[in-house]
Amino acid sequence: MSAPTTPGSAVADLLGLVALGELLAFERMAGDARLAPDLRRRAALGEMAAAEIANYHRLADRLATLGVPPEEAMRPYVEALQAYHDSTEPRDWAEAVTKAYVGDAITDDFLREIAGALGEPDRQLVLDVLHESRYAEFAAAEIRLAIEADPRVAHRLSMWARRLVGEALSQAGRVAAADRGALTALIAEGERVDVQALFRRLTAAHTERMAAAGLNN
Repeated sequence: MSAPTTPGSAVADLLGLVALGELLAFERMAGDARLAPDLRRRAALGEMAAAEIANYHRLADRLATLGVPPEEAMRPYVEALQAYHDSTEPRDWAEAVTKAYVGDAITDDFLREIAGALGEPDRQLVLDVLHESRYAEFAAAEIRLAIEADPRVAHRLSMWARRLVGEALSQAGRVAAADRGALTALIAEGERVDVQALFRRLTAAHTERMAAAGLNN
C-alpha cells in the first residue's frame, strides 16, 4: 500500500513542478504556433498546446484533492522555469519545433524515471501527462524537413539544441535550490533513484534523439 500523501510532501512538490511545466508549455506552444509556415503546422502545434493545458488541469485537480492549492505547489518553481523559457525564445519555426523536441523529451525522460519512486495514483498520473510520441515524431519530421531544405540549418539547430539542454540543466539547479527539500530527497534517495545512472540514461536518450532528427550532439 502506498504511503499517504500530505501537503508539503515530495509528491505534492513534484506534482506542483509538473503542473507548472505543463502550464508554461501551453503558453509557449500557443505563442510559437504563430511561427508556423502554414495553417496545418499551426494547427498541429495548437493541438499540442491544448494537450498541455488539459494535462495541467488533471494535475491541478489532483493537488486540490490532496488539499494543496495548485498555485501554492507551483510557486517555488516559477522563477526557474520562467527563466528557462525567457532565455530560450525561438526565432523561427525550426527553432520552435527543436525546442519542443529536445526540451520536452528530456523533461519527459526525467519525469518517467522519477515517477517510479511514487505511489499510486500519482505515479500513473505523471506517466499519463508525458507527451505523446506522435508529437515528438511531428517535431523530428519538421526538423528533418528544415535540414533537407537547407543543410546549413543542421549546424544552427544543433547549437540551439545544446543551448536548450544547457539552459535546462542550469535551471534544474535553481529548481533544486527553490525546493523545500522533499522533492530533492525523492530524487536523490539512493534506494529509489540512482542519480548517476539516471543522468547517464538521460544523456544516452538525448544523443539518440539528436541523431534521429539529423542533428549533431
